[in-house]
Amino acid sequence: PGTPSGLWGALTALSPQDWEQRQEEDTLLIERILLLVRNVLHVPPDPTEEQQGVDGDASVHDRVLWALHISGMDDLLKFLASAQVEQQWALHVLEIISLMFRDQSPEELAALGQGTAGAEHGEDMRELEALRQRELAEKRARALQRPSRHSRFGGSYVLQGLKSIGDRDVVFHKGLHNV
Repeated sequence: PGTPSGLWGALTALSPQDWEQRQEEDTLLIERILLLVRNVLHVPPDPTEEQQGVDGDASVHDRVLWALHISGMDDLLKFLASAQVEQQWALHVLEIISLMFRDQSPEELAALGQGTAGAEHGEDMRELEALRQRELAEKRARALQRPSRHSRFGGSYVLQGLKSIGDRDVVFHKGLHNV
């Protein structure tokens, strides 16, 4: 286990240091490395290069992201984004993360985050929809089995000969068996 070399080694060696102990050169080096990563990710895709690849082959952008992951740069970006003392790098990290996800749609990212739970949820939703459709069909079938005419008599009666408070007859709104 030797120490990492190159830009990555410089960044990993500087990041755990307390921000008060960093020299101005160290701060500039971290910023330059973050800008370099941002600029590499900002390069637009070359359509001719993308068309030459085999279907399912990773694009250049995807290969760069994989190299960043293998090197551990993604973990360092998460550290820089979440550490309270490293807030000065927040905009650089935000820019890098947005460039990492530039080719992805929100729907694809949400589906990837759900994984098998999303597939199970979709299956449950299909089962619920099938049960709902079956229930609606049974309800329609029961409605067709009932006689089509029913009494429209709502149960309001006028009791003649029995006066209400005024000079009018009493209006009764329940069945006659309850009178």
